Amino acid sequence: MTASPRLHLPWVDIPSGTVVRGTPAEEIDSVVARYRDLDLPIHFFAKEAPRQVTAVDAFRITLTPVTNSIWHHFAQQTGSPFTPRTPTDHPVDDRTWQEAMDFCAWASDTAGQPIRLPTEAEWERAARGDDMREYPWGDEFDPRRANLAELGVGATLAVGLLPEGASPFGVLDMAGNVDEWTSSVYTPYPGAPPAVPLVESWASDPHVTRGGSFRDHRDLARCARRHAVYPPVLGAGLRLVTTA
Repeated sequence: MTASPRLHLPWVDIPSGTVVRGTPAEEIDSVVARYRDLDLPIHFFAKEAPRQVTAVDAFRITLTPVTNSIWHHFAQQTGSPFTPRTPTDHPVDDRTWQEAMDFCAWASDTAGQPIRLPTEAEWERAARGDDMREYPWGDEFDPRRANLAELGVGATLAVGLLPEGASPFGVLDMAGNVDEWTSSVYTPYPGAPPAVPLVESWASDPHVTRGGSFRDHRDLARCARRHAVYPPVLGAGLRLVTTA
């Protein structure tokens, strides 16, 4: 693990490789059945199909999401309004995609290196590693490993507080706490089932988010789960990537 000299961001190195992205179309019904208690429509999961093996170049990703403390420095230096509702060591939340992009531009200038949001494929590789696990920590859901609705906190926690939820590469908080922006605009995967919408016109923003927040249930903690922010929610948290 290394740190950016000016921002003090801890980075985790993700080696080049492949990610087994998404879910096979023939398994969607069984996935829906596993989450039947949540009463979710099938198209929430059908967006994950078909499964694809995707090559991903090496990159670095922040150990945790961006915190209120780091965002406060950005707001002070750029004059952006920011009144955090949670402690400084909690992840920043409810930021629009454009605010996230503005933050990346500031972080790049501050650190002296290109910093950006992860793509969907990069995010899923950092969460899933080299196998087909359901959650970042494995195949069995454990409410103690992620700050989701099942944990019952009802608010954000300090970043890195649940280390047993780490991904195979040791990345923390990839499930729960705050939803995370990616740089990818939503579009169906090539060969997606006919029922998958071409555009999610009901979303607050066309960009995909990943991981779910403290407000969400265990289905959003799945490594393959693609979603967005939907009204009344207008924003999300973020973590950063840079070149290896």
